[in-house]
Amino acid sequence: MANTSGQNKLKHEQIQYIEFLSNDIQLVKKFYTECFNWTFTDFGPNYTAFEGDYIDGGFTSGNPVKGSILVILYSEEIETTKNKIIKAGGTIAQDIFSFPGGRRFHFIDPDGNELAVWSE
Repeated sequence: MANTSGQNKLKHEQIQYIEFLSNDIQLVKKFYTECFNWTFTDFGPNYTAFEGDYIDGGFTSGNPVKGSILVILYSEEIETTKNKIIKAGGTIAQDIFSFPGGRRFHFIDPDGNELAVWSE
C-alpha cells in the first residue's frame, strides 16, 4: 500500500485504499488499464495493487460477491486509531499484523461492515 507515485496522498484516518476480489487478475488489470489508465504492481500471482489519480487499491484472487470490497483507511498512528475504534463501539476482527509495505488491522463497524486500517 505504499505510495509509489512520488506524491504524498496519505491523509490520516481517511479512506485511501480499496481491495476487490477478482476471478481473473490478468483480465481485470487489462480492463482497468484500458478504461481508466490505472497502473499495476504485482505482489505474487494472487495480488496486484493499482494506482489511480486519487485512490489506490488492489485485486486479490477470489470469487467476487456483494459486500466483498474492503475499504482501507490510512493512519499515521495505528495503535491510537485502533483504540479510538474500540472506544467508539467497533469490534476488532483481525488484530494488527505485518504485510509487505506496513501493518494493518480489520474492524467491524456498528452496522456489521468490515473495514481495515493500515500504517507504514
